[in-house]
Amino acid sequence: MKKLTFTLLFISGFAFGQIFEKNRVFTKQDTLKGSDTRFRNFWDVKKYDLSVEPDFEQKSIKGNNKISFEITKDITNPVFQIDLQQPMKADKVEGSFPVTGYKQDGDFIFVTSKKKFKKGEKYTMNIIYSGNPVTAKKAPWDGGWIFTKDKNGNPWMSVADQAEGSSLWLPTKDIWSDEPDNGIIMKIITPNDLTGVGNGRLTDKKTEGSKTTYTWEVKNPINDYSIIPNIGKYVNFKDTFNGEKGKLDLDYWVLDYNLEKAKKQFQQVKPMLSAFEYWFGPYPFYEDSYKLVDSPYLGMEHQSNVAYGNGYQNGYLGRDLSGTGIGMNWDYIIIHESGHEWFANNITAKDMADMWIHESFTMYSEVLFTEKYMDKKSADIYAQGLQNTIMNDTPIIGHYGVKSEGSGDMYPKGASMIHTIRQVINNDEKFRQILRGMNKDFYHQTVTSGQIEDYISSKAGIDLSGIFDQYLRTTKVPTLEYSQDNETLKFRYTNTIKNLKLPIRIDGEQTINPTEQWQSVKLKKNTPVEWNKNYYVHYVKVQ
Repeated sequence: MKKLTFTLLFISGFAFGQIFEKNRVFTKQDTLKGSDTRFRNFWDVKKYDLSVEPDFEQKSIKGNNKISFEITKDITNPVFQIDLQQPMKADKVEGSFPVTGYKQDGDFIFVTSKKKFKKGEKYTMNIIYSGNPVTAKKAPWDGGWIFTKDKNGNPWMSVADQAEGSSLWLPTKDIWSDEPDNGIIMKIITPNDLTGVGNGRLTDKKTEGSKTTYTWEVKNPINDYSIIPNIGKYVNFKDTFNGEKGKLDLDYWVLDYNLEKAKKQFQQVKPMLSAFEYWFGPYPFYEDSYKLVDSPYLGMEHQSNVAYGNGYQNGYLGRDLSGTGIGMNWDYIIIHESGHEWFANNITAKDMADMWIHESFTMYSEVLFTEKYMDKKSADIYAQGLQNTIMNDTPIIGHYGVKSEGSGDMYPKGASMIHTIRQVINNDEKFRQILRGMNKDFYHQTVTSGQIEDYISSKAGIDLSGIFDQYLRTTKVPTLEYSQDNETLKFRYTNTIKNLKLPIRIDGEQTINPTEQWQSVKLKKNTPVEWNKNYYVHYVKVQ
């Protein structure tokens, strides 16, 4: 029943998405979306200065995006690829360089220029856009804008676009490997009776006639799918957290009728920040503040603008995904989506195929929060419960260069892999310093799976490459077959990659190093072996 519960909760999102991916035939459009093409590989985005004005009645939006960029190599007569998904359209393209012309082809705008560009030169391009964007049917599992009403009948609007990308509504260079290094400025234009909430800090509010413009600024690099406007009948309250880098401003924007509930439920934020700073290092965006915002869907990790829609209750919509009961002690969306500030927003995968870097570490952050907030025994129980939700349908790593994510197992199986690696390292302080070191050494960077794998092996002083290959690139679960005759234990691995090096600690004091060949060891005591369930390994007793 535990596995069924998880599957039912996620079938519309992770699981269904993977069935689709499994049978997907990749096209030229997929390559244009997911690769650093010749239309992208000569320029680097520095900043987005954008505006967005939604029309609730027409379910439309309009605005502009001024893209500041730097040329990264000498090139003559280039073609720039700007991403803007149908049915949105570019009304006008302007540049600080001669724009010879532009053509919208499918989900792309190709901008041409008859000019020699030299490495290091800096320019801007401004795209004025409008249209009726795709609307989400079941956000956040599918992407699109949400035009709905709160329970008092007031308009409430936002967008979910993690998988589809910000180009679902905004003209951008929509590839994970190129974040705007100097952040963004976002102007949200709303009717006077509504409030626009964006990423970072509110720097200006200006009312002209029947409209108000809210200007938000992010100073740090930001991944495109985190750029999210929220429009609704919001009220604001604030707090501060004394963290490792000093005072962190906490900013909460909730629907007016949720104010009292939010003040109570959001008390979990400070313990969460305390736990994550202990495990991962300082919150990565002190300059931009920490923010929770009432969302018309369950939640998402938008940088310094975390979407919250868990109904002001503990668990995941009132359930515990681990099936152990431990997850009912905290609000899943506050903990999980905030964990992404370190893994997804601070450390970002270059390619969607490596999305496990975001989701595996963040699901494991739930275990680490539990350990700090409650105790290690509870954390281990929670981690073991997650193993029961793994499907082993397809590998965790997806297809590179075509904007393709891997299996939804990147959540529980990826977390179980990290928990297994922690057992192999067998030194919690070293493990903690590895996590902190990752967030320091890859601070505000985009990375590959190989970089993360090599980093952990190097800092652990253990070759973990086989473990990563086993869990990330296959659907095989290592199976330890064994038999015991008094003090003699016989054992071997099956269902593994060749020469898997995954030692197992038994009875808390003795370590065995199984291979594909039968081995035997003398146990220190003549009692049935107590197998460590913190490893994601199947134990099978044979005759």
